[in-house]
Order: sequence, then structure tokens, then C-alpha cells
Amino acid sequence: MLVWGSFICLIVLFLALDLGVFHKNEHVIKSKEAGIWTAIWVTVALSFSGVIYWLFANGIIDNPTGLTPKGAVLKYVTGYLIELSLSVDNVFVIAVIFSAFKIPPIYQHRVLFWGILGAIVFRALMILFGVALITKFEWIIYVFGVFLLYTAFRMLRSDEDTFDPKKSMVFRNIKKLYPITTAIKGHDFFVKRMGVTAATPLFVALVVIELTDILFALDSIPAILAITADPFIVFSSNILAILGLRSMYFLISRMLEKFRYINYSLVVILAFVGLKMLFSHHIEVPEWVSLSVISVSLVAGIVSSLLIPQSEVSERG
Repeated sequence: MLVWGSFICLIVLFLALDLGVFHKNEHVIKSKEAGIWTAIWVTVALSFSGVIYWLFANGIIDNPTGLTPKGAVLKYVTGYLIELSLSVDNVFVIAVIFSAFKIPPIYQHRVLFWGILGAIVFRALMILFGVALITKFEWIIYVFGVFLLYTAFRMLRSDEDTFDPKKSMVFRNIKKLYPITTAIKGHDFFVKRMGVTAATPLFVALVVIELTDILFALDSIPAILAITADPFIVFSSNILAILGLRSMYFLISRMLEKFRYINYSLVVILAFVGLKMLFSHHIEVPEWVSLSVISVSLVAGIVSSLLIPQSEVSERG
């Protein structure tokens, strides 16, 4: 419990420094600043693999799955890359949500901060629940595998341009609970209007982002559980990837159209992980193979997006 408590305290410290020190004064986050912060979060996450090695090498943390220190590091890095890659979809949806509710760039970091805070809590609960399921019912891994294959197929066939946050069930239910203002005055989530408390578009965007993240977690958490059922590795890799989501959003949200083949990378990753789960009791896939498939898929999607001109894609369409 000491390790878990220390890790959670570290995350709280990161969040406190982020909002209370580094982003104390609200400002529009430019690509350069976002790039620096993205590099910092990735460095922190990858450096944490050294902590993972130390914890497992010295038997400081429970090791329910019998991992070697090197094996634990490989699983941690693989899990982190899975979550990081699947976060690209989050970035797209967040951009659509901010656009739909006309959230000014200067307040977007504030919304994402509280969104990430909520995501950490919900994901912690989902991870503990998922690990408990796999530990108690081994057959559940087949259910997760089929679900990931279905998700990959759905992602391959889906048209993401049709997503409209204002037509979502979440938005309709919020309107039933609170009157919603159309104007944004400052960074407040609620305002008093003629003696009545009303939700601002910032609050609506926050709730929609929060619940959307829970839906995305239904994909990413089973995916990482295919790599390992060790709760600390699953939790730490997932949370450290989520912490970098805000800066990654500001870095690549303006360039989403350029990375038009990333979705195919995600399809390959989800399909691979789904198949790995389905055959987990029959074929043992070395961890370096999983790491290689994920890395190559991501690189291939990025390189293809950059090298193939948009005009060629349009002509083929």
C-alpha cells in the first residue's frame, strides 16, 4: 500500500504543480509550449520504468503475476504506448467538443485539467474492477478480446465526422438538470442568472469530455489488460499516459488532418491485442513482439500520413 500511496501522492503533486504553478495564469497554449510539456510528460513516464524495475527487483511491491524486473518494465512500456496511441482518438473528440461548445483556447486547459482529474478516478475504479474480473474469471479475457476486435472493426468502418456533442444524450440530460448559458464569462463552470444557478458551456464540455473518456477507457483498459494483469503496472502506465493527454491535445489538435492514417494504426493495435487475448491460453506472444507491433503500427501511420499527399487520398476516394 505504501507504493500505491506514494504513486498517488506523486500524481497529486504533478497536478498541483501543473495548475497551481506552471499554469497559474490562464493563457493560450501555443504549439511550442505544448511540445515542451509533451516531451516532459513522455520523459517522466519512460523514466518511471526505472522505478518499476527497482520495485520488482527488490520485491517492494506485490507481484501477483510473477514478473521479472525486465518483464515488468517491458509490460509497463508496452501498456504506456497502447494508452498513448489510443489517446489520439480522445484528442480528436476533445477538439470536436471544444469546437461545438465554442470554448475559447484560453480556458481549454482548465477544462482538460478537471477532466483529467476525473478520468484518473474513474480509470482507477475500472482498472481495479477489470483486474479483479480477470483474476477471478479467466474466461473474461475472451470477452475482452472479442470486444476489442469489434471495436477495431467499428473504428475501421466509422465516420467520425458525424459526431455531434450537442446531440448526445449527455448534453440533453444536462439541460434537464441545469439551465445552460450560451455566453462564456470568465472560467467559471457555473454562474448565477436571475437568481438561478446555470451551467456554462465550460461545465457542459467538461462533463461530455469526462463521460467520453469513460467510453474510451472501455477500449484502452481491456487492451492493456491483454498485456498484463498486474494492477500497479496497468494503473501507473495508464495514468501517466493520461497526464500527458492535455499537452498532447494542444500539440496535435491543430494537425489532426495531417495524421489521417493514424486511425488505421489504432485498428491494427486493437486487432492485435484482441487476437492476443483470444489466443492467450494457446500461444504465448513475447513482450518484445507486442511492443514492436505497437511501435511499428504507430510509426507507419505517422509516416504514411506525412509522406502520402492529401491529393492522392482525395483522388482514390
